Amino acid sequence: MPIKIPETLPAFETLSSEGVMVMGANRAARQDIRPLQIGLLNLMPKKIMTETQFARLIGATPLQIDLTLIRMTEHRSRNTSADHMEAFYITFQEARARRFDGLIITGAPIEHLPFEEVIYWDEMQEVIAWTQTNVHATVGVCWGAMAMLYVLHGIDKHMLDAKAFGCFRHQRTDDGSPYLRGFSDDLVVPVSRWTENTQADLDAAGLNTLLASPDTGPCLVEDPAHRAICVFNHFEYDRGTLKQEYDRDVANGTPTNVPINYYPDDDPSRPPQDRWRSHGHLLYGNWINEIYQTTPFDMEEISRT
Repeated sequence: MPIKIPETLPAFETLSSEGVMVMGANRAARQDIRPLQIGLLNLMPKKIMTETQFARLIGATPLQIDLTLIRMTEHRSRNTSADHMEAFYITFQEARARRFDGLIITGAPIEHLPFEEVIYWDEMQEVIAWTQTNVHATVGVCWGAMAMLYVLHGIDKHMLDAKAFGCFRHQRTDDGSPYLRGFSDDLVVPVSRWTENTQADLDAAGLNTLLASPDTGPCLVEDPAHRAICVFNHFEYDRGTLKQEYDRDVANGTPTNVPINYYPDDDPSRPPQDRWRSHGHLLYGNWINEIYQTTPFDMEEISRT
């Protein structure tokens, strides 16, 4: 079954050309089923790239998904046109009266700031509290995951001595998790961040780490009490996303290292290879499946379950 997104959204044509099943509102209305309502709170500067990446992953399941794009209410994007935001996004204040089967909170390039100094931090706290009454299951990604842990558990992020940047090997640390169905014991995941949550802090909070790397620490953490998973790294990245970040820093004269284990033989003149997409599809497919198995048919019941 396909993912429902507007036919004029740039992701529609991109995903169609890749063979992802997508459909518009007219076709969706003819199907006599309740689609899963999934929200994407997109905090990344390149909105179109990010919405396409996540739509690709959650659109690969056999279920019909109705994707709602959400933005922070007062924050205005400087990297995406106002016309695009007006046409395809609703504000959190518009979304808060609704209920969702699932919500994804993306990362944001604001890791260097204390949470309280983020200009939309007050509203972000509202979002995270709202997930506990109006959302059945939540995924936090990178900074979004760290923000959730800070609000829900008081776990602060820690600055790294150097940016964790590249493709790092990870291992399963839980063999029984439904989120890891089909996962290899050892896999590669893209990492791009200046901060981390330590394993000691996660253990002290009683959280369950499902994937971790000896080089970059925890990657996937389950928070069952809050019906949430935290993904510190980037299964959603395209083949060229780390390259874009590296090329940008080089062009700006920003000190940076070649992303580790990303280019063949660590040679930036050679095209990078995507070695993580299959596990990205598995992770988000497993998450969607868990939602389908457990969410109430009557969405009014979400706030009471």
